[in-house]
Amino acid sequence: MSHECHPDCQRSMASKEEHDSAERAATVAANLISATRHALKLDPEMTEYSAQFLVDNALLEEKPGQSPHSFTLTVEDCLQYLVNMASPKIEAELEEMEKQQQRRAKITVKDCLECAFKEGIPKRESWAHLGCVSPVPAFASFMPRVPMKGKVIEVKKLEDAIKLMKRHPIAAKLLVFSPEIDHVGNGVYVGPSGAVGESRYVGLRDVILCGEEKFEGDDVMNVQICYKKRTSIFKVSLTRMVTTLADEGDKSQTIEPSGLLVDFVVPRIFK
Repeated sequence: MSHECHPDCQRSMASKEEHDSAERAATVAANLISATRHALKLDPEMTEYSAQFLVDNALLEEKPGQSPHSFTLTVEDCLQYLVNMASPKIEAELEEMEKQQQRRAKITVKDCLECAFKEGIPKRESWAHLGCVSPVPAFASFMPRVPMKGKVIEVKKLEDAIKLMKRHPIAAKLLVFSPEIDHVGNGVYVGPSGAVGESRYVGLRDVILCGEEKFEGDDVMNVQICYKKRTSIFKVSLTRMVTTLADEGDKSQTIEPSGLLVDFVVPRIFK
């Protein structure tokens, strides 16, 4: 986090144990774009793109007649933005903030990729940092973006995703269980491993698939994940099937029989 960040951002970031679902999805999408464009030689070197731009713009309703440069920027616009930043929030602004929170809660990796293909995406240094809570100023639309064209392919079967990995970086969702996720280390993540009641289903987390291999007799996938604000790569079993039943009526702990990796997403970026 930059030392020049607004104090509200610092407090918000410090209060969260991990990034929210929109920030996680946007981070994976931005990393997929970087890797894919580099592999296609569209970028001569690995280039980081703004995940926060995707958080700010994915699933955003476009108003009729709205375009990135549909207004003239004036000094008064800039001054008014600073005044609004320093002023207490009025009811209408609080309602808009709630609306944006509802939008963010729905954002997926697919939504972020589709946003980048439609709107372009700025490089990371050209937009606010990930987790910024300051309102996006109207003049932010003048920031340069890298245009790109592509489409998103959704894949349900693991074997189909593995075939596509030869040509495209792929995202997926990982079924996360605690405390196992915190103690993988150099071993293999196999989901719940303790007695009933010792493992807790945390939920789905977006990951990037980094490559399949054999490890100690098991088929595993190396995945990159950002969990509790820390990025790491570890091995996930491809053979383990998981079923978790509700404990004492807690339906959040009930999931259908499944592998540990589900819902694969492939960005197809065109030259």
